[in-house]
Amino acid sequence: MLQRILVTVGSPLLLVALLGAANPTSTWQLGPFTRPTQAPVISPNKSSLFNDPLRPTPVHWESLHTFNPAAIVRHGKIFVLYRAEDDSGEMQIGMHTSRLGLASTTDGTTFTRLPEPVFFPADDAQKSREWPGGVEDPRIVESPDHTYVLTYTQWNRITYSIGIATSKDLLHWTKFGPAFLGSANGRYDQLQYKSGGIVTQLIGEKLVAARIKGKYWMYWGEGAIHLATSPDLIHWTPVEDATGAPIEVLTKRPGHFDSGFPEVGPPPILSPNGIVVLYNGKNDPDQGDPALGPNAYAAGQALFSPDDPTKLIARDDLPSLKPEQPFEKTGQYAAGTTFAEGLVRFHHHWLLYYGCADSAVGVVTTH
Repeated sequence: MLQRILVTVGSPLLLVALLGAANPTSTWQLGPFTRPTQAPVISPNKSSLFNDPLRPTPVHWESLHTFNPAAIVRHGKIFVLYRAEDDSGEMQIGMHTSRLGLASTTDGTTFTRLPEPVFFPADDAQKSREWPGGVEDPRIVESPDHTYVLTYTQWNRITYSIGIATSKDLLHWTKFGPAFLGSANGRYDQLQYKSGGIVTQLIGEKLVAARIKGKYWMYWGEGAIHLATSPDLIHWTPVEDATGAPIEVLTKRPGHFDSGFPEVGPPPILSPNGIVVLYNGKNDPDQGDPALGPNAYAAGQALFSPDDPTKLIARDDLPSLKPEQPFEKTGQYAAGTTFAEGLVRFHHHWLLYYGCADSAVGVVTTH
């Protein structure tokens, strides 16, 4: 049964549809989600060419896979930054070069794509961290001063970290390097970490980075989900427990869709009910949910205190989105994924953009 409640987020009063189908006692989730008839919405284009600054010849930069998207509302359109893999390297996951393409839509499903990537490895200060693996799996938020802040995975095929970059127009970007570089006297400089979602609040139909207790907050990580704080959205410090280790706020659960591990999804949303964290769960092949395939990725939701981002209030037992359609189960990741990374509010609807089997971009919608 679909339940509706009135909540205030930021300044406007909004009617937000919340999900009660997966858990009839819950009144805080987004959903239920509906797939459009047109799917997937972004697929590989073998004809696109890019004069890569690090290669001697033009590269087919989005010829193999287009997936794992970020999304933002700007100038009355939805803009999606999507990970695109070229046809270089070995034919296995993580061994091609990834760049970020930019596509826009006025209806949520029909996209106009730029012919070249807007974010990519270059001969810059981040080259050693991003080449030859590339830049992967973005999440994006708008700052209070209307700067766009990108979190993404830097991958050089040896190690990885969350990179931070900013832009005023989604086309020209400034890279700042790893989110935790120099934090805690360098304790995290060699850490391998990925998947960062900065907490936002809905102001009008824009998700804007939110301060809680004077700080910005980011949920991050796979294996377990952690927290970090920042004064400026660029320099981040992990929140630590009494032993000095990064605090764990969400961990795996046997018998559930997240039995393998949870991983951060799109930027979380601060509401009066709490902080809604959409996250991706990997299903353990031996101790997982028998309704899902082994190693499949499905998306669920968790609720944290609006005053204390470390405090878990509620958590879905069942996923809100799981691999069901052929395009979500066939592709580079044959176990199937509905890997959520981009969430926007647009024309009184929520649109959740996700990666399909590490091969294409899909979208689901709800009121």
